[in-house]
Amino acid sequence: MDINSIEIKKEIDRVFNLQVNNKWKLRRSSARDRIKKLKMLKSYIINYMEEIEKALYDDFKKPEEEVLSTEIYPVISEIKHAIKNLHKWMKDKKVKTPIAYFGAVCKIRYESKGVSLIISPWNFPFQLAVSPLVSAIAAGNCVILKPSEYAPFTAECIKKILSCMFEENEVAVFQGDYRISKMLLEKPFENIFFTGSPPVGKMVMEAASKNLATVTLELGGKSPVIIHPSADLDEAARRIVWGKCLNAGQICVAPDYLLIPQDKEEVFVELTIKYIIQYYGTLEKDMENLKYSRIITRGHFLRIKELVEEAVHKGAKIRYGGHFNECDNFIYPTIITDVDLTSKILEEEIFGPVLPIIAYKSIDEAIEYINSKPKPLVIYIFSRDKKTVNYLLDHTESGDAVINDVVVHAANINLPFGGFNNSGMGKSHGYYGFMAFTHERSYMKQGKISTLSIVYPPFGIKTKEIIKKFIKYF
Repeated sequence: MDINSIEIKKEIDRVFNLQVNNKWKLRRSSARDRIKKLKMLKSYIINYMEEIEKALYDDFKKPEEEVLSTEIYPVISEIKHAIKNLHKWMKDKKVKTPIAYFGAVCKIRYESKGVSLIISPWNFPFQLAVSPLVSAIAAGNCVILKPSEYAPFTAECIKKILSCMFEENEVAVFQGDYRISKMLLEKPFENIFFTGSPPVGKMVMEAASKNLATVTLELGGKSPVIIHPSADLDEAARRIVWGKCLNAGQICVAPDYLLIPQDKEEVFVELTIKYIIQYYGTLEKDMENLKYSRIITRGHFLRIKELVEEAVHKGAKIRYGGHFNECDNFIYPTIITDVDLTSKILEEEIFGPVLPIIAYKSIDEAIEYINSKPKPLVIYIFSRDKKTVNYLLDHTESGDAVINDVVVHAANINLPFGGFNNSGMGKSHGYYGFMAFTHERSYMKQGKISTLSIVYPPFGIKTKEIIKKFIKYF
């Protein structure tokens, strides 16, 4: 370990210890105290809006409109929702007491988990860092936040905002690469919230297991789209192109591949091309002035390019797009068909604006293919037939499901958001985000007279009969 690493480790230790000592104060904080902080955070975000927009543009040329709609709006919405509901969420919940414990009062107390670590990704570097932080603040936690090093301008902007608001014994930001994450994961955090890929999620979970820390893992996976013959193809194409190309496809809930009846494939391909041109123009348009996100790094760009090239080498056809500008990490929306099922593009999460289309003969064939893969974060179904929708839901597994649209469910703070097995663990957003940072502590207060005393030894002649009557009737 070099001198710089030793100094960083000392700094992590120092801040972590400050937060351990401060967690009791935050745990006892009132809803009013926490709401005050949330309101302040909302004000800071609004005041720094232009700076946030610039940071995201500097990181990967994300259009201002997308920054407002996919980065800032979801966080502000999350804050408003927490402010409105926090008193209710924090209130002790009284539960029924069985007659066998007559005289006792039973409740659930909602307490902060303590010192929490949030490791956020680069694809929505502001939203996916600050949104879980909102939940952590609402639940009364201390937080160390590690934003992604792949979006350094946004990471620095986040640190600037949070440093103005919080003392480091409550919220602190550590920037850097995987080595910083590794150092942080060595600390005995009581709770870890991680957003990223399944392979890294496994490493986070392994590190958490050493301290038996609770974890929320927001991972990814290959989220499929199933087009049923009853679907409105034009509507489906319009919505799928939007969801696939948003943020240049760098979304954990982006449609990753599409399954469609053989006799509908050609019509659907033409419709997707129509909407790509309608949204983004043709390749002859000046790409430099196109409001469209770039791929975050050259490494990610080359990985996607190689996936497409390997698929083409195995017989896939590029039906539209296929334009890769290495100087700018730019990938134009691309549609490919006739993909060999052994191609890497059907094995790895694409995380880019490339949509492979697979034709199927029967709905059961499509289901079999989906179920042969790890559980996806979300499954998208386009169908106007209710029985088919229910059949697909009954015979597939996923973290979430959306019917006749894509991506939009992630913006509904009333829905629990999260994966299942390979695509994640635990839920977030709204109340579910609050609970991700909250410990449900059982509370039982026994009355002066306890009915349980009848089973105290030494056992009387009728003790057994009394217990049997309780078993039978209560």
